Amino acid sequence: MKKAFITGIAGMVGSHLSDYLLENTDWEIYGFCRWNDNFENISHLFSRINNNDRVHILYGDLNDYASLFTSIQKTQPDYIFHLAAQSYPQTSFTAPLETLQTNIIGTANLLETVKTLEIDPIMHVCASSEVFGRVSQDKLPIKEDCTFHPASPYAISKVGADLLGRYYGEAYNIKVITTRMFTHTGPRRGDVFAESSFAKQIAMIEEGLLPPVIKVGNLDSLRTWADVRDAVRAYYMLVTINPTAGEYYNIGGQYTCSVRDMLNFLISQANIEEIKVEVDPSRLRPIDADLQVPDTSKFKHHTGWEPQISFEKTMIDLLNYWRKRVENENHFMSR
Repeated sequence: MKKAFITGIAGMVGSHLSDYLLENTDWEIYGFCRWNDNFENISHLFSRINNNDRVHILYGDLNDYASLFTSIQKTQPDYIFHLAAQSYPQTSFTAPLETLQTNIIGTANLLETVKTLEIDPIMHVCASSEVFGRVSQDKLPIKEDCTFHPASPYAISKVGADLLGRYYGEAYNIKVITTRMFTHTGPRRGDVFAESSFAKQIAMIEEGLLPPVIKVGNLDSLRTWADVRDAVRAYYMLVTINPTAGEYYNIGGQYTCSVRDMLNFLISQANIEEIKVEVDPSRLRPIDADLQVPDTSKFKHHTGWEPQISFEKTMIDLLNYWRKRVENENHFMSR
C-alpha cells in the first residue's frame, strides 16, 4: 500500500487533500503537524462513523530538523505533499523573520531529510503565485517563465521555497515538483484571507452579531479563482502522472474578476437587504500583487486536469461553511 506524507494536514488544503486521497485511493496518510495546531478541519477524519484507520498524525515542526527526520525515516513515504507554511501575506509584514524561517528553512529541512535518508519519494513543494508579485498588464496571463517580483516577505519566502525545490530536483535527482498555485478557496478557508473574511462577516451580520458593515482592504486587485477541491485533485494528478524531477507548474482556476466583484457576489447571496462596505486601513498591504491571472496550459497539457467547480459554487459553499460555523458558535456561546 502506498503512503502519503502531508505537511500542514490540518490546514484548508491539507484537510481537503486528505479527504480526496481517502475517497480516491487506498493510500495510508501520514499528517505532519505541530502539537498545538487547530484540528477542526480534520476532526471528521477520526470519527468512528468514518472508521478511517488509514490516517495517522505525527507531531513535529518544520523548524525542528530532528522531528522531520524521525517522521520521514519512520514512515518511508512514497509521496510527500509539502503544504505547511506561514501562509498569510499580511502577517508576513509584521512577522517577516518567522515567515522566512518557516517557509525557506523549513522547506530546506524537509528536502535535506529526503536527501540524507536517500529515499525516493515523489515530492510536491507548494510555492505560490505570489512569487510573481507585481506583474505588468502586458505579461498577462502569467506564464511559468515570468520574472519573479515578490511584493511581500511571504512572497519572498515562497521564492526561496520554489528555488529550493527546483534545485534539489535538478542537483540530486530527487523527484521534486514545484507548483505556483493561484488563488484557491472554499470551505475551511482561514478568516484572515479576503473572501473568507467577507463570508464570515456576512454570516455574522445575518446572525445579528455585527452591524451591516463589511470591513475590507484593497478591492481593485484582479484574481483568477479556483476551488480548493479542484486544487487537491490537481495535486494528486501532479504526483501520479509522469512526475519529472525539477519540473514546475502554474495551477489555477479559469474565472477571473476583481476582489470587488467577488465581494459583490457574496453580498448578493446575503439574507440582509442592505450591507455597507467600509475600507479598514489595517487590511491594506504596503505593496499588493494586484494582477494574479495565470496561464495554466503547461500543467493542463501534462496532466489533462481541468477545473470542474464554478466560481459561484465555490463562493456559496464558502458562505454556507461560515453560516454553519457562526450559527454553531453563537448557539454554544448563548447556552
